[in-house]
Amino acid sequence: MGLAPIFVERVLDMIVEINRLGVTIFMVEQNAELALSIASRGYVLQSGRLVLEGEAQQLLNDPAIREAYLGQRAFKRDEA
Repeated sequence: MGLAPIFVERVLDMIVEINRLGVTIFMVEQNAELALSIASRGYVLQSGRLVLEGEAQQLLNDPAIREAYLGQRAFKRDEA
């Protein structure tokens, strides 16, 4: 999200609350780690094509996916 950190937190809190009310939310976000941390499912598009999908936590915790799509920094940070 291209917002100031305080606004990112507020927007995410609102998204989570709306979802708790039973509303499905389709979120497009460049920060995959952030999006997957609150999502139930994730979909990865590459050049406009669906290349990967699955449970958000499964995608977030898969080392190969983390390295390929979340970057080496995110992968190494969790190892520390």
